[in-house]
Amino acid sequence: MTFLNNAELRMPKVLLFGQNSVNALTDEVKKLNKKKALLVTDDIMIKAGYVEKVEKLLKDAKISTVIFKDIKGEPTDIDVENGLNVFNENKCDFFVGLGGGSPIDTAKAIAIMSTNEGPISNYMGANKVKNPVPPIVVIPTTAGTGSEMTKFTIIADTKNNVKMLIGDPYIMPTISVSDPMFTISVPPKTTAATGIDAFCHAVESYTSKKAQPFTDTIALSAIKLISENLREAWCNGDNLTARTNMMLAATQAGITFNNASVTLIHGMSRCIGALFHVPHGISNAVLLPVWAEYTYIANPKKFANIAVAMGENIDGLSTLDAAKKACEAMKRLCSDIEIPPIRGLGIEKEAFERSLSKMAHDAIESGSPSNNARSVNEEQIIELYKKAW
Repeated sequence: MTFLNNAELRMPKVLLFGQNSVNALTDEVKKLNKKKALLVTDDIMIKAGYVEKVEKLLKDAKISTVIFKDIKGEPTDIDVENGLNVFNENKCDFFVGLGGGSPIDTAKAIAIMSTNEGPISNYMGANKVKNPVPPIVVIPTTAGTGSEMTKFTIIADTKNNVKMLIGDPYIMPTISVSDPMFTISVPPKTTAATGIDAFCHAVESYTSKKAQPFTDTIALSAIKLISENLREAWCNGDNLTARTNMMLAATQAGITFNNASVTLIHGMSRCIGALFHVPHGISNAVLLPVWAEYTYIANPKKFANIAVAMGENIDGLSTLDAAKKACEAMKRLCSDIEIPPIRGLGIEKEAFERSLSKMAHDAIESGSPSNNARSVNEEQIIELYKKAW
């Protein structure tokens, strides 16, 4: 392996992983020496009984909680402002994010604003947070978003109709709890969307221009685990082995894209989400096949390795033909778990076509496409959107 650049690997300070690992939370939060948590979550987590469970674990550590549950979809700058008001009014001193990517991303963004001047749009981009933030504890209830392992948060700017990618080491979770027991009740559609989101994290970071030996090894493991377990988790949600393996894969993929970044898929998908309010995982999933077909030619060796990780037989094939097998396998995986094309998402074709130029421009502006193995411009992105339709 030839590697010419320096590398670093950043992760949460503490990772609790495995079935019922959340039960170790009490002892870990005691070490934070905090008294009152803002528990950022949503109504689904309350109805499932997960909020009550976490509250009890915090209470056992002599920590009181204030619940902020007004997250109705993917988080916005308005959600962040409202959450900040609750944090300040109740004199909370740290954060707990419980749920999918939305509550976790919201908790991170509120944390930024608790010690830094607003608005949150000031911090769009990389390394713009000036002051340290209070501890952030995160407990994901889906296997896919990866936010529990990263320095990133994505918040919608409601004024400009863009999704802001904010990245800073200050918002790396202090404690991350990856307990697959929380994912048992996740419905098939969400399992599919978040699972492909994790898969995108893994394949994008593996083929990224910022890839490095540490992340490559972990990414291939995540790709293999998802290829072997996502279909089963989607079909049989109570299969604890599949759920545990998917949580492991999502955790691994979170580590890899936190350190090697995402590429073209995420740059394009955020624009679909911002303009048409499509959930993040689905907006990634609909782009995965066209991304693979566009990108594989730029790094066929790595795509051939992806094919092997996905269980494809490449014996006797040239590197290029083996790379094509990875593209076919990704398309088949999406089909098997009923990921629709963009036209199946309820988006009006005319509105989509009117938005192509803006989406292509915003995708490039996000910075993620610059990490793609094959370079891309706005005109090419427009054509990729059309192919994905």
